[in-house]
Amino acid sequence: MQFTITDLWHHMGMFARLIVFVLGLMSVASLVVAAERVIVFSKSRGDSKTFAQKMAAILAKGDLQAASTANVGKKVGHLGRVIGAGLAAYRISTVGPKEATVESVARALERQAQREVQSLKRGLNLLATVGSTAPFVGLLGTVMGIVNAFQQMAISGSGGLGTVSAGIAEALVTTAFGLLVAIPAVMLYNFLQGWVDARAVDISESSNEFLDVVAKQLGASH
Repeated sequence: MQFTITDLWHHMGMFARLIVFVLGLMSVASLVVAAERVIVFSKSRGDSKTFAQKMAAILAKGDLQAASTANVGKKVGHLGRVIGAGLAAYRISTVGPKEATVESVARALERQAQREVQSLKRGLNLLATVGSTAPFVGLLGTVMGIVNAFQQMAISGSGGLGTVSAGIAEALVTTAFGLLVAIPAVMLYNFLQGWVDARAVDISESSNEFLDVVAKQLGASH
């Protein structure tokens, strides 16, 4: 038997083929999730930039009432939803004391920021799971393959390397495949998680800046 992928596949047992099939599903799932997240992230970032440009022009005038009723469209991205929650809280809390209004706006910003970060993280757990478990799934196939190889050696009654080399080669393929699945999944997870962390910082900074505007506005009106 030549040690090619095709020959190894034809000589694999059912368990090894099942392992390869499972790893294939894990690989496809991780790639689909990564592609979907990249599309969502790109769109959300673009919408957030557009919202920030529109809202910055309004907030520069210091008119929060106008900002809270401004029509900036439905596609506002993660940043627009966070600031929108703060504006909504400001709109319904201006009748109370200044401190209570600022605290209400701060809580609204924090709640929406947490929701947005969790929304951005959706699907990343699958990438982390694939990256951490795929090598062990492949190793399971390798262990069972080596067991089968030694069983064949026992049945044949010969103990030469040639007797078990084909079986061991088949077994090691599952480990290699597991690593091929895990490495891209880990790289994609780290990249996307870093993007989410960066957006979380952006949201926090924007929320604090908006809260400063609210505090100044309330201070000027009292």
